[in-house]
Amino acid sequence: MLPGQFARAADPLLENGAADRVVLAQSAHEALSKARADGWTCVIVTNGRTAQQEAKIRKTGLDRLVQGWVISEAVGHKKPEPEIFQAAADAVNVPLSGAWVIGDSLHADIAGANALDLRSVWVTDGRARPQDAWQPTHIAEDVTSAINHVIYASG
Repeated sequence: MLPGQFARAADPLLENGAADRVVLAQSAHEALSKARADGWTCVIVTNGRTAQQEAKIRKTGLDRLVQGWVISEAVGHKKPEPEIFQAAADAVNVPLSGAWVIGDSLHADIAGANALDLRSVWVTDGRARPQDAWQPTHIAEDVTSAINHVIYASG
C-alpha cells in the first residue's frame, strides 16, 4: 500500500473513530431524560475532532437527549481550558454559574470545573483517585449515578 492509499484508507477511522461501537447505557438514557424533565440543561463538552465526536453523539442518540454540545476542535479550546466550558454555556444561553461538570477525566473535567469554581462529579469507572489529583465535589462509579446525584443533590 502506498502512503497516499494508507491515508485514504485511514480517513474513515480518523473521521468516525469508534463511533460504530459506542453505545449509551439505557440507565444513562433514562437519567438524562429525567434530568431534562426536571429542568436541567444538559450539554456535552468534549475534546476531539468534530466529525468523530459528532458521529458518536448521533450514533448513541445523545443528540436527542441533550440541548447542545461543544467540541474542542470546533471552538479552538480544549478541556480543562475555561473557554470551552463558557462556550458550552453560551451555546445553550444559560449562565455558567451554578453548573455541574460530570466527567471521567480528573485532569480535563474536574480540573476545569475547579478552575471555574463549579461543582463536579468524577466518574471513576472503578478507578482509584490518586492522592495528588484534583478534588471533585462528588465521586460516582458510573455516569448514571453521577447524573442522579446532580438531580437529587440540587433538587
